[in-house]
Amino acid sequence: MNADEFYVRRAGILLHPTSLPSGVLDADADRWLEMLSAAGFGVWQVLPLGEPQSGLSPYQCISAFAINPALLNNYPAAEYSTEKFRTFCATNHWLKDYATFKLLHQRFDNAPWFNWPDKFRFRDQDALDLFRREHAQEFLHLLWQQFVLHNRWLQLKQHANNSGILLFGDMPLFVAHDSVDVWANPDQFLLDENGMPSFVAGVPPDYYSATGQRWGNPHYNWEVMQASGFAWWHQRMQNHLDMFDLVRIDHFRGLEAAWMVNASCETAEDGHWEKMPGAALLEALLKDLGHLPIVAEDLGIITPEVTALRKQFNLPGMSVLQFGFDAHEDNPHKPQNIETDRVVYTGTHDNDTTRGWFESMASHEQQHVLHTLGIDAQQTSSATLSDVSGQVLAKLVEHAMNSRASLCMIPWQDVLQLDGSARMNTPGTIDGNWQWSFQWKQLDNHVIETIRHQLEQAGRLAN
Repeated sequence: MNADEFYVRRAGILLHPTSLPSGVLDADADRWLEMLSAAGFGVWQVLPLGEPQSGLSPYQCISAFAINPALLNNYPAAEYSTEKFRTFCATNHWLKDYATFKLLHQRFDNAPWFNWPDKFRFRDQDALDLFRREHAQEFLHLLWQQFVLHNRWLQLKQHANNSGILLFGDMPLFVAHDSVDVWANPDQFLLDENGMPSFVAGVPPDYYSATGQRWGNPHYNWEVMQASGFAWWHQRMQNHLDMFDLVRIDHFRGLEAAWMVNASCETAEDGHWEKMPGAALLEALLKDLGHLPIVAEDLGIITPEVTALRKQFNLPGMSVLQFGFDAHEDNPHKPQNIETDRVVYTGTHDNDTTRGWFESMASHEQQHVLHTLGIDAQQTSSATLSDVSGQVLAKLVEHAMNSRASLCMIPWQDVLQLDGSARMNTPGTIDGNWQWSFQWKQLDNHVIETIRHQLEQAGRLAN
């Protein structure tokens, strides 16, 4: 997708594959694409497809390139040719290290790589070669898993594109410390001689957390990366663009300046902003790829410098309507301030559902939302909270659809009009996240007909 193509007026749905009824990329995924096409949507946005570490968060994965094996139930050996498999293995530089990393994790009871014996921690090639030979069958199985997964995803991409639907991916800016990326490329990260970071990534206190968010990811060694012409980033971005038509860079502001938290700190409160060479990186990617089909996640504390970087490369940003109810007239999340170079959402995977968001508010906050949206508070005074939140949801979807934003994205929970029990993630918490899924019985023809009419009225109908 080039810059001009982005400004075609579209709408889409945000839903991670794990939230499909089966939770995997089986026939449900094809049925999902057929439903999107029937409703007139033109975009399917997912969260990162990587393999989570010990938890379920797709934003802390063991590889920036591999797809989560849990997204398929089986890996049949008869569907693909040996020649194609060999080509896949030869052209994906990350694959050998990924499979080795997985097997070593199993060998050492899932201990992080920086606690492995030195010969494996510091990648002694003779030791690694011997280990792979000793585990040849398991090693081959992991390669095959990724081959089948990537082919299945490319089948879905072809199905989507043939139906007029673009696939919208998500790339976390940072990678996990206990990942194959850091283990295999330690010089690309700010690590000490033992493989431990002195500073970790995060964000300062904000809307989501009073103590900030301490993500724990190591920071990049940008000097080394730049000296190599950002080779690792080229490989990473090309991998994503092979799978997606459009890619969101999560925490885009970290390309302009990143929050440096001392690794010894338990929270992200004590840290400092440090300038990063984002312009040089994006310039190199643009030169190499010829286009940058990237959406910049520019939520939170956004400085004029971050906005200037985004605009320098003609990257759309994000607006979230749930954030648009403060007293600041220049708030970029208010419908009247949303321009064509934005992707507008009612909420994101980090927000409550719109019903849950409204229903959890204090009474005076609810009254402010009703007043702002032009909903008569007197007429709703005798209505149930569920009925009122349904009116608020309908208004926010209407505002999103009718905004000037070129792309309008609605979380599937909001289309199904679900309450806070369907929330996908609560930042800063661990329990209960990333587990929500829907059932086909929640969807009926009336929902599809209603949303298709809304898309047509807003000039966003894809087909």
